[in-house]
Amino acid sequence: MSWRLRGNQSPDRVSTFSAGDDNGDGAESRPLASTGNNSFAEGTADNLPKTSVSSVSAAAGDSCGSHPAAENDAAEASSKPEQIVAAETSSRPTDAEIIAQENAIRASEADKLPFVGDVEPLSALAAEYQEGSRVFLQKIHTLEGQYSSIRRARGDGNCFFRSFIFAFFEHLVNTNDLAERNRVVTCIRQWRKKMIDSGFQELVFEDAMEVIFDQLNSLDTDDPLTVASLEGNMRDGMLSNMVVMLLRMLTSCEIQRREDFFAPFIMGMSDDALSVEQFRRRCVEPMGEESDHVHIVALTDALQIPIRVVYLDRSMGAAMAGVEAGEGASVNHHDFIPDACAAAAGGGPVQPRVHVLYRPGHYDILYPYA
Repeated sequence: MSWRLRGNQSPDRVSTFSAGDDNGDGAESRPLASTGNNSFAEGTADNLPKTSVSSVSAAAGDSCGSHPAAENDAAEASSKPEQIVAAETSSRPTDAEIIAQENAIRASEADKLPFVGDVEPLSALAAEYQEGSRVFLQKIHTLEGQYSSIRRARGDGNCFFRSFIFAFFEHLVNTNDLAERNRVVTCIRQWRKKMIDSGFQELVFEDAMEVIFDQLNSLDTDDPLTVASLEGNMRDGMLSNMVVMLLRMLTSCEIQRREDFFAPFIMGMSDDALSVEQFRRRCVEPMGEESDHVHIVALTDALQIPIRVVYLDRSMGAAMAGVEAGEGASVNHHDFIPDACAAAAGGGPVQPRVHVLYRPGHYDILYPYA
């Protein structure tokens, strides 16, 4: 004699009752419809198995009037929600899977944009915040008094490096500053030996260096680099990423060579207490890793190119509470001036050659008024 489910049906729908006589002969099976309260619509007391009081008590946990079959049904019914919960829990994505999915969505959206966009008026940036932060709008209004336009970079984690090198090359094209061109070409050539001495393989970065040299050396030729050709080059996936890769390697090498200087900054950046070596391998060299002040200091020092970073954030938000529409709001900025540039200026002011706008997690190029 046994109680069992037929097929994979749930216990609150159909049960099958197999019963026989006292000698176990003439067993038969009859479907019994459950009413949900462990009573049966078919069958009589004669159909029920004879069970001792002790066995009933054992099966029912010493509760009076409980039948072992009813207890089995109740146990299965009560365990059902736990099974469902367990199944739902096991199918729920982990935090890592959620983060990976979010990153994939962001990457998919970023892929729809060029590596570097066209020049736009700052009013285009303000349009993004018309329904958003009033503080941001006030700060953009202030920026419009200092900068004429913006050029966006793809938000793929490489936006700082791409904005930096594009803005610098564009500066050289527009000013035709051959002296600065010659200086930076010499500087990068010197980095070839430094990188090899630091353990970087020349085979990995030599092609990227040649790409940079070809563009810069064309400035005083019959077919010079133009803004249009620079846009085409930096929108080409292979060429653009080769240049970014080289800049990341230069940055990593500079951090390695000045480990004692950078170590305190790196240790204070996260709770992971990364070593300088771990930081370089995880946060600098891989493509797509976002940049922080350590990256900026290292790269600007390596190439001796001063840069201004303008911060569009919610800082001073509390002080903005009384600002009326149309009034300006102060915008913070920081100039990263390499020591060599400061020394060459003889204590005088150093004008940044590159201006970038920082919004949380992203960098774009800014164009100051001439």
